[in-house]
Amino acid sequence: MATQTDYYSLLEVSRDADGATIKSAYRKLAMKWHPDRNPGDAQAEAKFKACNEAYECLKDPQKRAAYDRFGHEAFTQGMGGGGGFGGGGRGGPEGFADIGDIFETIFGSAFGGGGMGGAQRQQQRRGADLRYDMQVTLDEAFYGKTTEIEIEVSQSCDTCDGTGATPGTGERTCNLCHGQGAVRAKQGLFVVERPCPTCGGRGVVIEDPCGDCRGEGRVDRPQSLEVEVPPGVDTGTRIRLSGKGEAGQRGAPPGDLYIFIHVKPHTLFEREGTTLATRVPVSFTTAALGGSVDIPDLDGSTNTVDIPVGIQSGKQLRVRGAGMPVLQGRGRGDMVVEIMVETPTRLSRKQKEILQQFRDTETGEECPESRTFFSKLKEAFGG
Repeated sequence: MATQTDYYSLLEVSRDADGATIKSAYRKLAMKWHPDRNPGDAQAEAKFKACNEAYECLKDPQKRAAYDRFGHEAFTQGMGGGGGFGGGGRGGPEGFADIGDIFETIFGSAFGGGGMGGAQRQQQRRGADLRYDMQVTLDEAFYGKTTEIEIEVSQSCDTCDGTGATPGTGERTCNLCHGQGAVRAKQGLFVVERPCPTCGGRGVVIEDPCGDCRGEGRVDRPQSLEVEVPPGVDTGTRIRLSGKGEAGQRGAPPGDLYIFIHVKPHTLFEREGTTLATRVPVSFTTAALGGSVDIPDLDGSTNTVDIPVGIQSGKQLRVRGAGMPVLQGRGRGDMVVEIMVETPTRLSRKQKEILQQFRDTETGEECPESRTFFSKLKEAFGG
């Protein structure tokens, strides 16, 4: 019944559900139908196994893609290509390891992939790589930091030491493939080979599966990890923690954990690579007469930026070596200060009188850009 019922319906999720939704639904149902909670209930045990089979397929992107396209036929005999194989096919953890195994079923012998090729790949298949998104402030990206994160990840089962077998028991040679890990069958003029459906290509089967990990050799549990964030990281930077991903099945090597960095926006600076950019308003008197402005540095110091006489809005001034650290390198980038000349909006009577006196003495030479513009205006419209 389990192999004929839609996997999405079994887990009570939509076909476009993401991995987290599928995992959450599976855990809820697995807890509901677990044999320990329903002793002696054969129907509950069947539903538990069916949900486990569905989850094993849908949690793997490659298996899920094959299932979405071909349905249950993706994990049966030659994708529905007729009988002839030794034993019936089935999905879940003992079906095809990935899309490559489907092609190996048809083309394995022709490309020299016969014998134990598929079985060896299944046995040595490492755990999945995992992703963790970490947000850091610009100051943390500047200095770097050491932090601790907690993730829930499949880890080697302590009860069975990752073997998948109940302590005191072991494995026996598969009766179907006699330890070869593969079965062959003739289809027309061809002899095709596929991983053994009984042992999943391992050549051995577990006599008494571990009750804690259900024979997988791994269980999901929280794990605390220390992460070193180096100075100079930027959004998109990846930090790899080797061997901290999902545990491999039945003692296979674990995958890796990748930390993806996201730098939060800063109130003063905008970042582009190692360059820090900021906009600084200055009064029109400072712009006309020149002066200086102090800009704080992320390292705690202050950068004094000289404002040249007659500076205009939009002019950019560069402070060398005041930007972000070079990731895994030496030195720092630059700071770019864009000047914004601010027109005063609140003037006292005396200030207005002074400005009026200044305007009365203007000759047009004070602002050459304005003079040039109005000259062109007169020429264009005939005075």
